[in-house]
Order: sequence, then C-alpha cells, then structure tokens
Amino acid sequence: QVQLVESGGGLVQAGGSLRLSCAASGRTFSRYAMGWFRQAAGSEREFIAAITWNLVSTYYLDSVKGRFTISRDNVKKTVSLQMNNLRPEDTAVYYCAARFMTSVNYDYWGQGTQVTVSS
Repeated sequence: QVQLVESGGGLVQAGGSLRLSCAASGRTFSRYAMGWFRQAAGSEREFIAAITWNLVSTYYLDSVKGRFTISRDNVKKTVSLQMNNLRPEDTAVYYCAARFMTSVNYDYWGQGTQVTVSS
C-alpha cells in the first residue's frame, strides 16, 4: 500500500513558477508509475503528467508540454512537478497518484494541493 502527501501549492501570478512535491510511504514505491492530475472547479479531473517506475518515459497533457516537468526520486520516494510559465487556466487542485506497474488504473491518490494562478 502507498500513502501520498502533496505539498507546494499556493498562489502565483501568471508567468510564475511553482514546484509541487509528493511524498510517498510504502516499501514498493519504485514499482509504481506516478502521475499528476488536476481538477478545476466545476470540471472533471484531468491527467497532467506521468513518469514510469523506471524513469524511462514521461507523458504530458499537450497544454503543459514545455512548461511542466515531472520527475521522481525512487530513493527518497518522491515525485515532483515543476510548473513554469503558469497560466490562469492552470488553476486547480493538483493530485499525485500511483499506479502499480501491472495496473491499468491509478490505485492510490493524495489529498490534493491547491494551485491558484492570478492574471
């Protein structure tokens, strides 16, 4: 089992940067692909970025490509999302999630952290 705790959200002006972190507990973190999702008010949760368990591959929502970077440290059991050139439309609650290497769906979710981008 994996517990996830996000941090790093906050209020930033358009064009600014934030770095979100997600700390995981559990002995098998390195066997999980990790992802970041977000949910804006009145909208469905959407996929933002993911990184495979072995750090070989990363995936991004088109609208964040070139602005957001996902990374992970399997020793520290953390996954991060560096967000640059933020836009007001990036305002949402951001969640990290873990998907076991053989799973189709994400198995574990954090509680979320609010990111607000002012114009």
